Amino acid sequence: MLAVAASNPVVAIDGRSGAGKSTLAARVARDWPLRTPVQLLALDSIYPGWGGLERGTEIARENVLVPHGRGVIGIWRRWDWEQEEEAEAHAVDPSLGLIVEGCGALTAASARLADVTVWVDGPAESRRRRAMERDGDGFRGHWEMWAAQEDAHIASHAPQDLAEIVVFTP
Repeated sequence: MLAVAASNPVVAIDGRSGAGKSTLAARVARDWPLRTPVQLLALDSIYPGWGGLERGTEIARENVLVPHGRGVIGIWRRWDWEQEEEAEAHAVDPSLGLIVEGCGALTAASARLADVTVWVDGPAESRRRRAMERDGDGFRGHWEMWAAQEDAHIASHAPQDLAEIVVFTP
């Protein structure tokens, strides 16, 4: 675990679907080095539907990262994937550390608000297999559309170049 000076550090973990972002984020949260708890925000909880990667990135920045950086409570609404609408609101305590993980977590704007930036990637075949094992038929029909949004995010923001740490999973 890296040492950071902030008492409420922000860790941004980005990468393509199935790369291992959620697994890494869970490990970082489990091994959090500070005495205070850490908050974990999975962008899967924010994306407004299958076409919402870019919008989810904006929501996370505007409603969570910017307020956290200013020392005020951030509020985000969970996306209900079954009802295809926003659900309950959640608060993010600015006095606590925060891990934000998901494709879109790392842009130039979010990197300025993060203390640690991470890019996770792996071979396309391995990523797809892991994603299908994890999400099954619910994701199968959306893989190509989601991958196109990931491609657009990478082309626009080059998150792999913004990352201080790069993790490659087999």
